[in-house]
Amino acid sequence: MTSEQHTVAASLRVGGRDDDLDKRLDEELTAFNTAAADGAVTEPLSVRVTDDAGDLVGGLTAWTWGTLCSVDMLWVREDQRHSGWGGRLMRAAEAEAARRGCTDMIVSTYSFQAPAFYPRLGFTERARVRGVPGGHEDIYFHKRIPQATLTAEG
Repeated sequence: MTSEQHTVAASLRVGGRDDDLDKRLDEELTAFNTAAADGAVTEPLSVRVTDDAGDLVGGLTAWTWGTLCSVDMLWVREDQRHSGWGGRLMRAAEAEAARRGCTDMIVSTYSFQAPAFYPRLGFTERARVRGVPGGHEDIYFHKRIPQATLTAEG
């Protein structure tokens, strides 16, 4: 038996930001990934720190998907860097990920950002990708969430 694919008439358009396209691709890929991962659903995760005036001190955004937690962004206000907020944000995200049943965390950082920070939190460097503007690299880290975190938080 042969399989035939029919190409539809279509047009190709290149542009800038496209919110409708972002939304549609997210929906399509989420459905595809959920099916491939035995129904595991992607859930957003965020951690926020504010000062007494309500101003943002730092924050973290991530997502969990089955047993995986992926950190998208981590930022601490300049006057509060080196005050321990980054570690607290990461530990809070890890605890929430463990509560959700995650066993692994991943994160990437540029070589000019915080490549020494993540190993101090137990992450292992897994890859470096050259080609970041300015001669920098994108560095990928992975961490198994310790069983103690899973039992303490679960």
